[in-house]
Amino acid sequence: MSAPTLPTSPPAPARAPRRLPVQRGSLARAVKRNLSAHGFLIGAVLCFSFFSWYPMVREFLLAFQKNKDGRTTWAGWSNLSYVFNDPAFWQAWRNTLLFTGLALVLGFAVPFLVAILLNEFRHGQGYLRMLVYLPVMLPPVASVLLFKYFYDPGYGLFNRILGIFGIPDQQWLQSTNTAMISVVIAATWMNMGGATLIYLAALQGIPGELYEAAELDGAGLWRKIWHVTIPQTRLILSLMFLMQIIATMQVFTEPFLLTNGAGPEGSTMTVVYLIYQYAFNFNNYGGAAALGLVLLVLLAGFSAVYVRLSRTQED
Repeated sequence: MSAPTLPTSPPAPARAPRRLPVQRGSLARAVKRNLSAHGFLIGAVLCFSFFSWYPMVREFLLAFQKNKDGRTTWAGWSNLSYVFNDPAFWQAWRNTLLFTGLALVLGFAVPFLVAILLNEFRHGQGYLRMLVYLPVMLPPVASVLLFKYFYDPGYGLFNRILGIFGIPDQQWLQSTNTAMISVVIAATWMNMGGATLIYLAALQGIPGELYEAAELDGAGLWRKIWHVTIPQTRLILSLMFLMQIIATMQVFTEPFLLTNGAGPEGSTMTVVYLIYQYAFNFNNYGGAAALGLVLLVLLAGFSAVYVRLSRTQED
């Protein structure tokens, strides 16, 4: 005999999902947080607009304008024609390219080698990093004037060192043969600290197993640098190479203070110094803007081509 079945109660109606109470003040905090973020963003955009973008747009307009008797008129291509027909234009470009080439030999290679050397130290590396970065912390004018004292033909430090080895004194900044290399040496010493620390950080990220494998294969110091160090830091080397060229093409402070700008027979006159002469010595703001536009287009074109080639090699 089967057991009696008990009556079943109808299913309970489904309850609506319970809404969580909205905390008072959360919406206000979110709005306040977003307003603060947008406020900081707007401030940064305004600073860039006023100090970077506006001068670039103003320079572009000035390159095609002339200002005479307080009136501004459109000049077309006359400013560019004047700049290209100036003999100092080509001399300034030759000097700038020479400075860039010498600065790449010293300013690009020396910091990398110094970083490799610092990476081998196991003790006192913090002190050595500070020592290498110290010239960057000095005011540029103070560093340049220090080197101007070193280059003095009468009592300068460099001529005293040469005298110890019986080498005659040199006219470092007064000779067309040594003026440019003297400027390059000073610029390299002033700016190598930052690049050295960047290279050192990249070197410390290389796995030690790669060097151990290279040693097992019988690789010496230079082969390890060529086959391990350089490939592992290729990205940072490419970036620093590009930044080095852009910075050296705009050199101004070192030749201006060491050799009064142009140097002996114009041997240290750079493009940026010629822009300075156009604007503040000749009151030719149109010519200065035109030359600055040429420099801007050249550096932008070089950067675009370099980035394109770098991406092609990576692919």
